[in-house]
Amino acid sequence: MANSLFDLTGETAVVLGGTGVLGGGMASALASAGAKVVVVGRSEDRGLARVREIEQAGGQALFQSADALDMASLTAARDAILAKTGSVSILVAAAGGNRPDATLPPGSDFCKLSREAWNGVFDLNLVGGSLLPSQVFGETMLAQKKGSIINIASMAGMIPLSRVVAYSAAKAAVINLTKFLAREWATRGVRVNAISPGFFPAEQNKALLFKEDGSYTERGAQIIGHTPMARFGSAEELAGAVIWLASHRASSFVTGQNIVVDGGFSSTTI
Repeated sequence: MANSLFDLTGETAVVLGGTGVLGGGMASALASAGAKVVVVGRSEDRGLARVREIEQAGGQALFQSADALDMASLTAARDAILAKTGSVSILVAAAGGNRPDATLPPGSDFCKLSREAWNGVFDLNLVGGSLLPSQVFGETMLAQKKGSIINIASMAGMIPLSRVVAYSAAKAAVINLTKFLAREWATRGVRVNAISPGFFPAEQNKALLFKEDGSYTERGAQIIGHTPMARFGSAEELAGAVIWLASHRASSFVTGQNIVVDGGFSSTTI
């Protein structure tokens, strides 16, 4: 990949939430493009498993434990990473998710949604999924005058989905914060963009999309019926977007953008 627009050799990429399905897939993608990848998360077992997978494929990776919702934990993780790698030029902020008590079943009363559930989803997706990582690693990138921050938002942040009201609103806030930071840091060498995946099966949503026999649930069938490509996405299909946004050559004039990877879901009305 020498001299390629997409060659990330010499770059260090931190993937926060790299222990998950989508975050882990993006970590593998960045490593395949030549980056030294730091998988950051709370699960050491899953993190080390991803590191081994990357190394077996010929890439470079290491695991660093951190809690995305704890500023001190993130700062300590950043300092440990810098001590090992010398710099961090790419951040993928992929921590996030929903919680059952913030999901509204059909016929439920929005007025009964608890503030605890709402705040929990916002903390996980906005505070831990974008705000704190951007502050901690953005500080380093600004000092270096070089960096690419890639927030993982959601198509739900563009089109509010039924049932997942708190998650949709939190991801909309992630997109807004992305644009704010892109504007603030545009002349300081740091680009800030977002990727909004559509429906990608993972542990947290598998039960909502599939029955035990592998067939679609009613919700899953509705999503497929609304998706022009008539299928769900796979983690590997986020690789192109994340490598492009990470590359300081391929996307050098791209900042403040929300790249949608959803099989056409957001383009469909009736």
